[in-house]
Amino acid sequence: MDVVDMPRLLGRSQEVHPRFPCRAWNLPSSRNSIGTACIMPEQAQVFVTRHTIRAIVPPSREISMSTSDDHNPPEWTRNASWKPPDVDMENASAARMYDWYLGGSHNTEVDRIKAEEVLRAQPEARKAARHNRSFLRRAVEYGLTRGIQQFLDLGSGLPTAGNVHEIAQRAVPDARVVYVDNEPVAVAHSLDLLRDNQHATCVREDIRRPNSVLHHPETKRLIDFSQPLMVLMCAVLHFVPDEHRPEEIVRAYSDALASGSYLALSHATASDYPDRLADVVQIYQQTQNTLHLRSRSQITAMLAPFDHLVFPGVVYTPQWRPEHWADIGDPAESLAFAALAYMS
Repeated sequence: MDVVDMPRLLGRSQEVHPRFPCRAWNLPSSRNSIGTACIMPEQAQVFVTRHTIRAIVPPSREISMSTSDDHNPPEWTRNASWKPPDVDMENASAARMYDWYLGGSHNTEVDRIKAEEVLRAQPEARKAARHNRSFLRRAVEYGLTRGIQQFLDLGSGLPTAGNVHEIAQRAVPDARVVYVDNEPVAVAHSLDLLRDNQHATCVREDIRRPNSVLHHPETKRLIDFSQPLMVLMCAVLHFVPDEHRPEEIVRAYSDALASGSYLALSHATASDYPDRLADVVQIYQQTQNTLHLRSRSQITAMLAPFDHLVFPGVVYTPQWRPEHWADIGDPAESLAFAALAYMS
């Protein structure tokens, strides 16, 4: 295994070590700065330590899996119009709005009205949702290549194209997945989708209550916390206000993880569109889920309980290990930063 050290420059331009066998390219890390990053071998990992970024290139490994987002809609979409009896139909739901951004059918007129308001204020919102979904898929696929076979998806939302269990079980049929959400429509439709899947389930719980999530009977049935797993917190912590201490929520989940585990995190930011996103925040104030945008440094601080960050660190969602450089476009239009943290 080859090991190469590079300067730790998180939050600033990243310099490629001259001895590392890779190509360099420029990534716009914001509208006012350019960062240099590195295209490394597919199996390379870069770990952020106290003073260095350490690139680790393991021996070649191969895994066969599909990387396409295209697939036929599952049969459960026939129940899209059904709603559980305790659903708040008067106020829009962030989960159902997100479903609408992605082209789903599990949303109501009040959700669509608010989502359309968001698009008028920030036309990139739909593209941002798709970038986030693609990041989730790439993070899960990365975990699979590292031997991860169990996943805890916090704030999973409504089932849509490319669900975690579909990605994971395509490569590892008995991979275990627990979805967690407190939105009743999301949970009901997830359970409907998973009714014949003995290795996946959905728990109705608030992710701000880590003990309740971690000790839920269904979580304990499927997740072995003595073994490595991947926790996913994709596009969820920006719905947690500061007074609920999102960084402590992350720490509580990290405390339960075994060595070799990962946390995939994405979080919305107003770094590049502060005025327009201020309007979006006001729109979400009129829904069930208020929006709390944070800076790159604040998002990075949430990852403090973890020992390392997988290359390329905290970047815009399309910049995180893209399959094709053409997919990046203007990364700031993703409206969110993402990272994959590792616990040694």
